[in-house]
Amino acid sequence: MKKILNLFLILASLFLFAQERKDIGSQFIKTLLIDKNAEKAHTFFDASVAAQVPVGELKLLPEQLEGQLGKLKNILEINNENDSYYYYSEFEKSKLDIQITFSGENKIIGFFFVPHKIFDKADDKTALKIKSDDIELKGTLLQPKQNDQKKLVIFVHGSGPQDRDETIGENKPFKDIAEYLLSNGISSYRYDKRTYSNPETFNDESTAEQETINDAVNVANYFKNNEQFKEYQITVLGHSQGAYLMPKIAEKAQVSKYIFMAGNARPLQDVIVDQFNYIHTIDPTKISNEELQNMKKQVDFLQSKKFNLDSPKSELPLGLSASYWKYLIDYKPLEAVKSIKSPMFFAQGGRDYQVTEKDFALWKNQLKNNKAAAFKFYPSLNHLFIKGTEQPSPKDYEIKGNVDEEFLKDLVQFILK
Repeated sequence: MKKILNLFLILASLFLFAQERKDIGSQFIKTLLIDKNAEKAHTFFDASVAAQVPVGELKLLPEQLEGQLGKLKNILEINNENDSYYYYSEFEKSKLDIQITFSGENKIIGFFFVPHKIFDKADDKTALKIKSDDIELKGTLLQPKQNDQKKLVIFVHGSGPQDRDETIGENKPFKDIAEYLLSNGISSYRYDKRTYSNPETFNDESTAEQETINDAVNVANYFKNNEQFKEYQITVLGHSQGAYLMPKIAEKAQVSKYIFMAGNARPLQDVIVDQFNYIHTIDPTKISNEELQNMKKQVDFLQSKKFNLDSPKSELPLGLSASYWKYLIDYKPLEAVKSIKSPMFFAQGGRDYQVTEKDFALWKNQLKNNKAAAFKFYPSLNHLFIKGTEQPSPKDYEIKGNVDEEFLKDLVQFILK
């Protein structure tokens, strides 16, 4: 009886501990985003985080957030995974998760805005976890029950924290592609990017290798070494940043085929300046002249002799660390891609203002004598390969659409060839 009572007390204390954290997170969100009391919200942080996030910086967040998403209307649901709580939040313009990670003392050590996380159900037979260095990648494996073509596609995300579907606004391009492939007898694996599922593992020393490359290679090696897939031909599909880093992935993964969806060939800093210029031109309320000039100033500093590994993030584009930028400066994708001997397919949308025809032309020119490289330009498709007719803008991503069928058919043809 005493053992049962002790077990009950342990379980009860764990429940209360979890409930306390859940309530602390809710209170923090209310204090910061509704009451807009940055001073009080700051007291929720662990000392290590409080030192990195000044109160003055925290004060700016609610206004910046409202400019992008509108006001917070409601918290729709709360999910928990280890020390992290996900507050699925409805804003006026969008829905996303507010991820809060706690220390052992119930202080906040992580605070992120991320796409809504879908939690795997216990009976979900498509869920597959793959060990990658210090974490387990959580993903979805789709396999045809009939007409299995013995082909497997691995998806590699674009920049930023991305879920396995590459959810952007109302759109899920990776999910669209995976389901179309499945209907054509092609298996696929897509996973939550580490900066989405485990943002605490990404620090100021991290580079694109820790963010993207190593995980993609580890996933490829998992399937290459898995007896169940020994007869499968493996293709890696990279979108945006995933395509930009594909030559590095290919160097280590060495699979059968590679797909480059809207991958920049130019340095990231050049692409960012073009994006800022474009958005400022079509809608100065989205990117002000001050923001544009500040970005150009940061890029100039990055490309100057003053830049070094001790340069503060505040002086660098996108607030990324010096280590991250140094890796990209040293990376030469147009040189690296020449080492790929396997078949490659490069696809580019004409309505893409993020990665443009300039990049597509650079890839094409570099590989003009490579008979294993195929290229196709889709005039009416945007960065997500969704068709449109209006002037391209960030508003495209707020409109629900699906990946274009012509492009999907071309993918299937390339994979099955």
